[in-house]
Amino acid sequence: MRHNKNFNHLGRQAGHRKAMLSNMASSLVLHKRIETTVAKAKAVRQFIEPLVTRSKEDTTHSRRVVFSYLKQKEAVTELFRTIAPKIAERPGGYTRILKTGFRLGDGADMCIIEFVDFNEAYTTGVAPSAAAVAEAKPKTRRSRKKATETEGEEKKVAKTAAPKNTAAKASAAKGAKRTNVGKKM
Repeated sequence: MRHNKNFNHLGRQAGHRKAMLSNMASSLVLHKRIETTVAKAKAVRQFIEPLVTRSKEDTTHSRRVVFSYLKQKEAVTELFRTIAPKIAERPGGYTRILKTGFRLGDGADMCIIEFVDFNEAYTTGVAPSAAAVAEAKPKTRRSRKKATETEGEEKKVAKTAAPKNTAAKASAAKGAKRTNVGKKM
C-alpha cells in the first residue's frame, strides 16, 4: 500500500530518477523551456524551484549546493548570472507548465515547462513598472516658450523651400518627358 506517500517515483529507481531530474533541470536552465510529460514536468518543478530560490543569494556555499543537484558547471553559471537577477523580486512560482496535448506513440499527456520571466509572448503585454518609466523619460526644466520659437523657425524654413518644389512640379506638368537616363540606380 502507498498510503500518505506523496512522492512520484516516475517508474524509476532512486539513482535513475535523481539523474533524470538533474539532467532535465539543467536543460531547463540552459534552454529556458523544455517539452516533456506532465508527470515529469511536475517533478522537475519541485526539483528546480528551491534551487532557483537559493540562486538569489550568490555565495560560494549556495553555488556548491546548487552544483550538487545540477552537476553541470554551465547550468550553474547560467542560473546565477542570467536567471537569478531576472527573478530577484519574484517570491516564488518561477516556472509555468503549459499542456500541449497527447503524445502520438503512447498517448502520454505532454506539456512545456518554462521559466515565467523568459517567455516573450507573455511578458511583452506586461506594462513596465513606474520606476522603469521614470528612468526612460528624463524630466526637463525647459520653458515652453523656447520650444514654440524653434517650431516657428522651422515653419519659416519650410515656406522658403516650398517655391523651389512647385517650380519643379510645374515644369514636369508642362509635358517635359522624364527619363532615367544618366541617373544612378
